[in-house]
Amino acid sequence: MGIWSNQSSTDGFILLGIFSHSPTDLVLFSAIMVVFTAALCGNVLLIFLICVDSRLHTPMYFFLSQLSLMDLMLVCNIVPKMAANFLSGRKSISFVGCGIQIGFFVSLVGSEGLLLGLMAYDRYAAISRPLHYPILMNQRVCVQIAGSSWAFGIIDGMIQMVAAMTFPYCGSRNVDHFFCEVPALLKLACADTSLFDILLFACCVFMLLLPFSIIMASYARILGTVLRMHSVQARKKALATCSSHLTAVSLFYGAAMFIYLRPRRYRAPGHDKVVSVFYTVLTPMLNPLIYSLRNHEVMGALRKGLDRCRIGSQH
Repeated sequence: MGIWSNQSSTDGFILLGIFSHSPTDLVLFSAIMVVFTAALCGNVLLIFLICVDSRLHTPMYFFLSQLSLMDLMLVCNIVPKMAANFLSGRKSISFVGCGIQIGFFVSLVGSEGLLLGLMAYDRYAAISRPLHYPILMNQRVCVQIAGSSWAFGIIDGMIQMVAAMTFPYCGSRNVDHFFCEVPALLKLACADTSLFDILLFACCVFMLLLPFSIIMASYARILGTVLRMHSVQARKKALATCSSHLTAVSLFYGAAMFIYLRPRRYRAPGHDKVVSVFYTVLTPMLNPLIYSLRNHEVMGALRKGLDRCRIGSQH
């Protein structure tokens, strides 16, 4: 049976969403739209500053620009459709649209998880091997790191999209979520999904636990280096360079592991939807703030840009 040939290709699905039209939910929806707008503006601004300011043309900021691009694409993949369904009251999504949403979502989340893991290696090289840093993190290595993150994420997304869309959906079309997420969609399949459940878990282990292991190993080495430093100022500076990344890692991996690595019997749709809002909308908004407000170089680039705009407007 072809991927697009079954009955679902004409019927599509109904996304039950996370909100009703009660006054409380209207306020919460408005809050999400404010967060969405902030995520768009923050990530676009950060990418722009990194591109135009030569002082930010370093490996760390190159990775940060890729992270912002992933966050930007993630919120644009989820929120506009959710908002359109809420405002129109239709809550529908086509079969093809659902597959596309799954492909983009899984690809972007997988790519971001891998990139955050490999960014920990960058911090290790900068702190533990500063004299070799220009060699360890040259331009070719940086492009390979970013490219491999995108590539493995896209492969994971394609595998899950094709597998999920191949199942027959001949019963209910009501997806208990605000976007097409694979675990929520598979509950509607009228076929045995146990083999795919194993594949899905294996993909989650690879895409989450492998980069998380890199993070733990890198920071173990960093901690050893910091403890050997005699200067308190040097220790503070080293830890400060890691604080933003550690915060971003905690937000992303905490939510992702809660969703995908829990046993099925402990999962509840309501909890999953709330946590999904956290890492599909809130985290992409917080990442630019985490990396800019606690970073003198980014704030300096922003002030420099604002000064140029002010001088230009005066002329």
